[in-house]
Amino acid sequence: MKNFFTSMLGSLVALVIFAGGSLLLFIGFIGAIAAISGQDRTPALETGSYLVFDLDANITDAPPRVDFSVFSGGENRPGVLQLRNVTRALRAAATDNRIAGVLLTGSLAPSGYGSGYAALKEVRAALQDFKASGKPVKAYLTFADKKDYYLASVANEVTLDPYGMILLPGLASEPMFYAGAFEKFGIGIQVTRVGKYKSYVEPFTRKNMSPENREQVQKLLDDVWGSLVSDIAASRGLTPAAVQATVDAEGLIRAEAAKAGKLVDRIAYRDEVIDELKVATGRKGKDSFKQISLVNYARIAPDPVDTARRGMPPVRGSHVALVYAEGSIVDGEGEPGEIGGVKFARELRQLRLNDSIKAIVLRVNSPGGSASASEAIQREIRLTRKVKPVIVSMGSYAASGGYWISAYGDRIFAEPTTITGSIGVFGIQFDVQKLTGNLGLTFDSVKTGKFADTLTISRPKTDEELAVFQRMVDWIYGEFVGKVADARHLKLDFVKEIAQGRVWSGTEAVKLGLVDEIGGLDAAIKYAAQKAGLGSNYRLVEYPRRKEFSEEIADMVRRINPQGASTESTGLVAQITQRVTAELAVLKTFNDPQGIYTRLPLELALH
Repeated sequence: MKNFFTSMLGSLVALVIFAGGSLLLFIGFIGAIAAISGQDRTPALETGSYLVFDLDANITDAPPRVDFSVFSGGENRPGVLQLRNVTRALRAAATDNRIAGVLLTGSLAPSGYGSGYAALKEVRAALQDFKASGKPVKAYLTFADKKDYYLASVANEVTLDPYGMILLPGLASEPMFYAGAFEKFGIGIQVTRVGKYKSYVEPFTRKNMSPENREQVQKLLDDVWGSLVSDIAASRGLTPAAVQATVDAEGLIRAEAAKAGKLVDRIAYRDEVIDELKVATGRKGKDSFKQISLVNYARIAPDPVDTARRGMPPVRGSHVALVYAEGSIVDGEGEPGEIGGVKFARELRQLRLNDSIKAIVLRVNSPGGSASASEAIQREIRLTRKVKPVIVSMGSYAASGGYWISAYGDRIFAEPTTITGSIGVFGIQFDVQKLTGNLGLTFDSVKTGKFADTLTISRPKTDEELAVFQRMVDWIYGEFVGKVADARHLKLDFVKEIAQGRVWSGTEAVKLGLVDEIGGLDAAIKYAAQKAGLGSNYRLVEYPRRKEFSEEIADMVRRINPQGASTESTGLVAQITQRVTAELAVLKTFNDPQGIYTRLPLELALH
């Protein structure tokens, strides 16, 4: 029956796209199908089962916009896993007598701001808690990159395929520079900024990294890599120096070298591991071993908050709101995957006025963006703090505008690998005078004041106009630095010294006073409840809410590629094209009314 509904869904989607049928009828019919197919889909769990954690997904902070598993019972690979669902399931499994162990397999598929090192640190901690319960954690790897191995290294037993490999060469950041291309095509760039480390604009104005940017990125890489190596070494019973020696000797580590370096325990084929698990779970000779996927188990696993509340009076009006700020910060409502300043501030205001919400945990995973949108959000946080605690949990990124909205939290938690700081401001102005001139196009204007056409892209800005933009940037920077000094109770001169647009790791941020404590999302939630005087007697509610299925279908149809063609491809040319497209697409988020931004470099990716 499930396959029937799944096939019908695919056919209906194709029919609507092709024929332009009635959207309302389609949505209603699909809603009915979802309701029918979602019935009696409670996952089966046999005692003695292994929890299979398939990494073939992107681990995001915020929940998926809509749960399509109603059509599959959660049996298919999820594509997206929510961080808290993963950690909640692993910790519940540690005390569940029906779960005999965990099998970790597959390879992560990072996308956007998902599967960052800070998020993986929290997953790793949950795996360690499971391991501490006395149940085994087994990992089977084929081609594991740094992130896959970082998680797998926790396991009691790490097995690598004989023809597999661990891709562990170290960390690198390799920005792409567009200045040469802009020169070639006649696109002009003018920049106003404050902060010698504020390197976001460098790809547009330079052909390589500035010494200041190279310095800060090297320090960040060293901090993050040092944290990863230390964690791996501790789990594998090695010293960081021993792990580094294997990395430097091999880089791309084949099976025998991985075993010799004690990065894995043994070399075996997948079928051998499966046969052993059949025996361990009493299924020798059967098709498979007793198992349940983490996706399915998460649907039935008890929440630690609910578990802690057992035997206590029912919760009445005692809620902790977990609010996700994930993506670039933009002015207005924002698109999916963005933090719209107007929309997000409105949601915070509603939570502030909701008496049943006793505390708010703000989970930030953002490189920043619009300065005005960041201030709109921070304003609501400052107002909310007057009536209820606001605790900040930093994910993989909480920098520039991401730090702007975090600074006034009652307490700020971060992971050692969190990328934060970047307290700096820039403005960027494009012009197409040379480009259009080469095409034989010209512009003329009539105006009522000397600054009336300042925002035009038909010509470069005059020195006087650039001075206007610089004054705006200087003022915003002064506001940013002053707010950080006020919120963090730091001396203004000290903040000016550590600001300058420089990025810091979570470890360094604690030392500097930009962050209060190293800890993950669960630690922030627990602290928020204590701060609100709730103890364990509360319920956690997440915002923004997950959309109803019919709402998401409506959005999906509106976003359909008119040609119906997939934009995903592989191969060298496709990879280059996708990267350029993705990085330039960030420019569409540049919608601050003043043209002033607080954002990380484009893009500070650690590979």
